[in-house]
Amino acid sequence: MRHDLSLRVADAAISGMWAVSGRLRNAAAPPAADRTIALKVAERRVVARDQDVVAVSFVGADGDALPRWHPGAHIDLHLPSGLIRQYSLCGDPADAHTYRIAVRRIPDGGGGSVEVHDTLHPGAVVTTHGPRNAFPLTVPGYGSPTRRFRFIAGGIGITPILPMLGLAERLGVDWSMVYAGRTPDSLPFLDEIAGFGDKITVRTDDRSGLPSAGDLLGDCTAGTAVYACGPAPMLTAIRAELVGRDDVELHFERFAAPPVVDGREFSVTPASTGDSVRVGADETLLAALNRAGVHARYSCQQGFCGTCRTRVLAVADGSVEHRDTLLTDPERDAGMMLICVSRGTEGSDLTLDL
Repeated sequence: MRHDLSLRVADAAISGMWAVSGRLRNAAAPPAADRTIALKVAERRVVARDQDVVAVSFVGADGDALPRWHPGAHIDLHLPSGLIRQYSLCGDPADAHTYRIAVRRIPDGGGGSVEVHDTLHPGAVVTTHGPRNAFPLTVPGYGSPTRRFRFIAGGIGITPILPMLGLAERLGVDWSMVYAGRTPDSLPFLDEIAGFGDKITVRTDDRSGLPSAGDLLGDCTAGTAVYACGPAPMLTAIRAELVGRDDVELHFERFAAPPVVDGREFSVTPASTGDSVRVGADETLLAALNRAGVHARYSCQQGFCGTCRTRVLAVADGSVEHRDTLLTDPERDAGMMLICVSRGTEGSDLTLDL
């Protein structure tokens, strides 16, 4: 077939225009915004009588106002060691210059709480990328059809609940709360909640025994929104108690990784070591890697923050079972997974870029 000279010239001209315009667009594109916020420790205070919970208050290192937040929000704290941990904001959302968190020291945990206790003294500087909220409070009359709140906090689970109490009180919403723990000495912020009077019931195991889900929920009538935060067994019992209660809303937040449900045994091979690591049916991939001495970055352990995002280099004898709600389909197609909750199918072997 005869080539048309005019079409060839036009094609070359258009291609050149696209190349030039592409370079201009790239040159004019603004640089990615740096959303890092430097925080300076302004105050540190012991808030539980057994001394293992400290409240740490931060101000902006540059003195500027901090991004606004709402009850239920948390910050991803970038610690000096490189660890990233999430802590609920438990101060006053109306205070535009202060963030407050509270941390219970867990000696045999992942190291984040120990580092907070040992290193975050007044004047220390850390960074965050600002508040995020995976546990928002929806107020009756302001977006929720419910008519009252029932708050349930277990130990350090008081931290996201505490700002919710203040908001509910200011708005005049009907509410009550049960605050449960091992002993009174283990419960933080008892002095702050004392002002709410008999709206709050403090229940401790040493005086009343281990509470049932019914004890925690109380007279949970139709139109109640339950907000709960605490240890996994407590949350599991509450969820089971409310099965079939379509007239009650349940909102909850975990402070630890949820149990593995319907897992199957598989293997993972970190590319840096080449050693195969078995992942048990009731074990997370992240836990198996930590057990094998392969330390990956992580934070929430629940599949929503993205800190543990890892590339899968190869999959043998199976596929990746994605259990998160964060990654997009293109990210999954590109081989990314969240190793805190996602796993391999039975008998598979995943090679990870670790």
